[in-house]
Amino acid sequence: MAGFSAVLSISRLSPLITPLRFKRYTGLGFKCQAGSSPQMDSDSTQKGSLSQVDSDSTQKKGSLSGISSYTLSAALAGLGSLETGYLSYLKLTNSNVFCPIGSGTCGDVLDSDYSFVFGIPLPLVGLVAYSAVTLLSLQQLGIFSIPGVNKTDSRLLLIGTTTSMATASAYFLYLLSTKFEGTSCSYCLISAFISFTLFFLLLKDYGLEKIGKLLGLQLAVAGMVIAALTNTYSSITPQSRSAEEFTLERYETEITKESTPFAIALAKHLHSIGAKMYGAFWCSHCNEQKEMFGKEAVKILNYVECFPDGAGKGRTMAVDCAVVGIEGFPTWIIKDQMYVSLRINGTVRLKDGLRCFPREMLRPKA
Repeated sequence: MAGFSAVLSISRLSPLITPLRFKRYTGLGFKCQAGSSPQMDSDSTQKGSLSQVDSDSTQKKGSLSGISSYTLSAALAGLGSLETGYLSYLKLTNSNVFCPIGSGTCGDVLDSDYSFVFGIPLPLVGLVAYSAVTLLSLQQLGIFSIPGVNKTDSRLLLIGTTTSMATASAYFLYLLSTKFEGTSCSYCLISAFISFTLFFLLLKDYGLEKIGKLLGLQLAVAGMVIAALTNTYSSITPQSRSAEEFTLERYETEITKESTPFAIALAKHLHSIGAKMYGAFWCSHCNEQKEMFGKEAVKILNYVECFPDGAGKGRTMAVDCAVVGIEGFPTWIIKDQMYVSLRINGTVRLKDGLRCFPREMLRPKA
């Protein structure tokens, strides 16, 4: 009765207070909730805003400082496209690569038989892969649209592409450590870093639960990549083994071009200042250098043959070449400065390029 009287009292005061709605009956009495009021509406709006912020924060999990994974993948893949585009241009134009680290040793890797896949230059394959990742990431961001490919399909393609890129990078790092011992390749390491980063970045964004369902597909893609690369390189003779079995006796290449007065004068000047040209008898670029001077001027030059006893098994570089740190041929040392390849076109200019390296003598001619 006391409870009922209290209810009647509240109903009589209803014009003076906010109406109450009875929600449900509990063992402890009636549980009621106040009706709408400006203050409570404001509180509800704030709570809704906070819920939205929490939702947005949840969606941004897996991103870096609020930057989405697809923005990062588009940027990284764009950087990879620039690198492979540069290397593709050099490969297609038969130009020498600039090696920022390890002197000219990265040229040994990028010019080797391992730089092709089914006859296609490897940098060109990388350019296509990085470009695909860039476009697919931009589609996920809504910036670009690929006809016939929706966002779900593009996410699957991103996972498949980055899986194949990471697998190929791991395979090439294995080749670099086993087939090119003592050789550095900064471009190879940068490309591998980008590929692995893209793979783990998109893997994390996709979610472990969904990735578990695609594990079989990823393993299949990785297996096909390894099988294709192994089949491509199975016929290549390891360079280290060739160096042990290969022997080349020294021979002389005849210079047939007549020297111009300018070439003779230049040769006399280089001789007078103590300039030396270091070369190897098997080096085609050394012979081209001599041919530019002509047969009379070559006899005046201070030429040092770095393989006087032949090359290959049991033969080593001459001490005079080893002590000054010769890594490729021809190399000029002029007034204690090391230069690569002299060019003669009426004027003299030094060009950094067109050199032979010790491994080149072991490569089969095309």
